[in-house]
Amino acid sequence: MSASNPFGQVLVALVTPMTADGEVDWPGVEQHIDYLCTHGADGIVVTGTTGETSTLTDAEKLRLVRVGKEVAAGRASIITGGGSNETAHAIELYKASEKAGADGVMVVTPYYNKPTQAGVLTHFRMVADATDLPVILYDIPGRAGIEIKYETILRAAKHPNILAVKDAKGDLSEVSRVMNQTDLLYFAGDDANALPTLAIGGTGLIGVTANIAPAPYRAIVDAVNANDLATATEQHKKLEPLVRAIMTHVPGTVAAKYVLHGLGRISSPRVRLPLVGPEDHEAAIIEDEMALVKDVEGVDLARFRPDRNAAAGGALPKVAGTTR
Repeated sequence: MSASNPFGQVLVALVTPMTADGEVDWPGVEQHIDYLCTHGADGIVVTGTTGETSTLTDAEKLRLVRVGKEVAAGRASIITGGGSNETAHAIELYKASEKAGADGVMVVTPYYNKPTQAGVLTHFRMVADATDLPVILYDIPGRAGIEIKYETILRAAKHPNILAVKDAKGDLSEVSRVMNQTDLLYFAGDDANALPTLAIGGTGLIGVTANIAPAPYRAIVDAVNANDLATATEQHKKLEPLVRAIMTHVPGTVAAKYVLHGLGRISSPRVRLPLVGPEDHEAAIIEDEMALVKDVEGVDLARFRPDRNAAAGGALPKVAGTTR
């Protein structure tokens, strides 16, 4: 990490380990973050989409920042994601995250409201004005309902705190166009696009599959940095069936927790409602895809013991908390 890139290159979109009854498993969070830092991650994005931000309370979000900082202990940056589609609430959360020790913030396009591009830009600028932390814009039209248009990205890039984009739009021609016009750092927001994004000059990835296998992504990034495309491509090919297993059949959070639990890395595969674990037919497909994973560091198929019963359904926390 450097002044020009305070985030890192191998960023994990952290799942939030939970107990069977839907409470955050804090020892599990610590263990998982430590594993990721030890195996190549240099950035951890807490409370993002994969972390089930929509069902976390503000208190849980801030504690995740504090726990992340303590466990990472300088080995990885801690980026707080999620935010809010209400600008005032987003500002409140990010200011509190800065006080909690976050190294950066990832600001998602306001979802559900469907603002105009002027509203999107105003939202980003006001959040960036409210904190001294470096900002990653999160462009994910599949969830937000709207994209950050090219012209809006160029205008946002003029703000001194807005340094990067997490691109889950998948338009690599636009990514190239923006990078030609700005100094923005680009992170692949779709796991399958990690190497393609790096190959056109992107900075790194913010990955879901990296929860399971951070080391191969570290190898890809290091190989690209060393101009060794052959090694990067070899790792990319090995990861392809794992990426397909995690990102194709159910929400990535659900599949990642199912596989992490099956590998013995988290104590429960539980997700909070309205997310639910994979149904039998979905679990069967994930398991079939996993059987195709070969020689991926961190994935020992001999240890893979998926538990469909443990994953079934979803959970509510014992004490229902509001998001505010």
